[in-house]
Amino acid sequence: MPATESPSLAHWQTTGKWFNYDGHAVFSQMGGEGEAVLLLHGFPTSSWDWHRIWPFIAPHYRVFALDMMGFGFSDKPLEYPYSISDQADLHQGWIEQMGLGRVHILAHDYGCSVAQELLARSQEDALDFSIASVCFLNGAVFPEVFKPLFIQKVLAGPLGALASRVLSRRVFDYNMSRIFGPETQPGHEELSDFWQLLLYNNGRGVIHKLMGYLDERRCHRHRWVGSLLRARQPIRLIAGTADPVSGRGVIERFRELAPSPDIVAMPGVGHYPHFERPGMVWHHYRDFLKDTRSPQTSGG
Repeated sequence: MPATESPSLAHWQTTGKWFNYDGHAVFSQMGGEGEAVLLLHGFPTSSWDWHRIWPFIAPHYRVFALDMMGFGFSDKPLEYPYSISDQADLHQGWIEQMGLGRVHILAHDYGCSVAQELLARSQEDALDFSIASVCFLNGAVFPEVFKPLFIQKVLAGPLGALASRVLSRRVFDYNMSRIFGPETQPGHEELSDFWQLLLYNNGRGVIHKLMGYLDERRCHRHRWVGSLLRARQPIRLIAGTADPVSGRGVIERFRELAPSPDIVAMPGVGHYPHFERPGMVWHHYRDFLKDTRSPQTSGG
């Protein structure tokens, strides 16, 4: 496969691996070699979000990604305590079980909150590995400037269970397209892949249960924003400015609160910069990582 050729969804699934997490099957992807980079996906999608940028990263780093509980090809049990904390437990256990001593984190959307929880645990010496760096992509790291879509509000409300059951492909396509940039819109086949992953294993039956992360962000703001502002690791925000939910507001808030804000704004790009402009994101991420490489690999 050429360095920048993306795999198909079928190939992504068949080349992945499943592991057991508290009696549930979790889908994962691993590849490349070198320093470890952990990719944390967003809502309501999956590790598939990374497939376009994966061919850029894997020749230079050892890359890890999984579908969190309730997402993608992983199990989606109806009776399950879905939470950001549990997703952080999932990643922490996975990394520690593999014996990784040091990881870089590249996180998007929902995954940004997971990364912030892992940062907080790192600052409490509660991890058996070190976090070398964190790069955020369009996520509500500051919940007060997050602007949820109407469908997200409905799913998070008292009618969420009903809304999830009647969620149609048309409504899904409309809302996904809204958060992409005007010149980087997903095509029919790409939307079909996103929809297929949502439907897989009764995903519509649990999507409203995943929406608890909106309240979690508000409840844990002090902990999660504090972990970001206290971080000693290099931190960068790469954000599409055309994102209506966590674009310009997050950029401005990051610039206002962070002691030494490292921000890359991408005009015309929406909520999924790594999907919309993977080459550009890799360029900015590669430059960020150059200054964070461990002494053992700096000459490679």
